[in-house]
Amino acid sequence: MPSARSYRYYDFVMAAFVCVLLCANLIGAAKVTEINLPLIGSVTFAAGVLFFPISYLFGDVLTEVYGYGRDRRVIWAGFGALVFAAVMSAVVVGLPPPADAFNSAYQSHLEGVFGNTPRIVAGSVIAFWCGSFVNSYVMARMKVWMQGRHLWMRTIGSTLCGELVDSGLFYVIAFGGIWPQEQLIKVIIAQYALKTAWEVLMTPVTYRVVAFLKRQEQEDYYDRDTHFNPFRLKP
Repeated sequence: MPSARSYRYYDFVMAAFVCVLLCANLIGAAKVTEINLPLIGSVTFAAGVLFFPISYLFGDVLTEVYGYGRDRRVIWAGFGALVFAAVMSAVVVGLPPPADAFNSAYQSHLEGVFGNTPRIVAGSVIAFWCGSFVNSYVMARMKVWMQGRHLWMRTIGSTLCGELVDSGLFYVIAFGGIWPQEQLIKVIIAQYALKTAWEVLMTPVTYRVVAFLKRQEQEDYYDRDTHFNPFRLKP
């Protein structure tokens, strides 16, 4: 179990994680884009995929430096923030606007951006929770198994597992039975590939952040005796 001590940057990393998570889900989720990539062709994806993987980078950094137990608290903080944002969005969008042309038009814009269906909200929250815990668990186990070596292999390997769960769950829950099966599978594969590519590209940045935090915090936690129950809130 992580020792009961304070850290200089842990709270800042938690705040950054929750900020990225909320922005990626509230701002990016409403925008779908299509671009042409060399050798691949046309790819359609939600714009949030450009930023959501940053939350996995934070998850890797938290587990690598502070351990699974402290990352678990951050995941629950993010989960709570997502649930509150979903409830607040539903309440704000559901409130009737004044009966004038401007507010009626503005209401339609709010509904377009924040009026997600219950299935999309449920898919987003469940996929984040499951994917993040899978990512953290694999990261922690691989660190002990590899005795702290090959950080790049651990960050990419854990992301491959976590993002697979995240992407699969979200689209199946949100769009299963609505989209044609072929389209559903195509979008899941595209999202999964893009999210994983982010992790690979950001590996040098992850190395620098991890090295900085380990040096400043004097911490390099190994989860040898950790209770991996995701429902524990104690570190």
